[in-house]
Amino acid sequence: MTFTFTGKKYEVSDELKAYAEKKIGKIDKLFRTESDASVTFSAERGRCTAEVTIRNNGMFYRVTETTSDMFASIDSACAALFRQVRKNKTRLEKRLRDGAFERSSAPVSIPDDEEEAEYRIIRTKRFSLKPMSPEEAVMQMDLLGHAFFAFRNQDEDGAFSVVYKRNDGGYGMISDAAE
Repeated sequence: MTFTFTGKKYEVSDELKAYAEKKIGKIDKLFRTESDASVTFSAERGRCTAEVTIRNNGMFYRVTETTSDMFASIDSACAALFRQVRKNKTRLEKRLRDGAFERSSAPVSIPDDEEEAEYRIIRTKRFSLKPMSPEEAVMQMDLLGHAFFAFRNQDEDGAFSVVYKRNDGGYGMISDAAE
């Protein structure tokens, strides 16, 4: 597992880095391929926050935990990540065939954020759109805590699709119209 540590208004000590690597590294045994972990530490008004994002084979797992101690925040985040990864993997293994975690896809560019008045693109993100089922896309969206998620729909021969959370609590899907 490759680690990236960031401190937001917080000095990250070598001891804290070693502790985080040890704890988060235990989650790596759940993955078949090499994964990347990004850990962000911040402290504000006596609250210590640890945000951990793990990227593995196109899937993202993100947890933010806040406690009064940074080491306790890491422990909480690791426990939540472990539950999240196990829950997602068992769900997907029940629904999908073998080899679902070993797929790769071509990179696609999608603008992330737009100004309303001038339509200026402020930030651009590039990421791979993984072919997956709409159910898997909804799970990925929930894992990330986002309101929408773009993916290639394997049920519609790789058509570009977006799933989104509706105000009534349900989910919606927008698909590319095949001609």
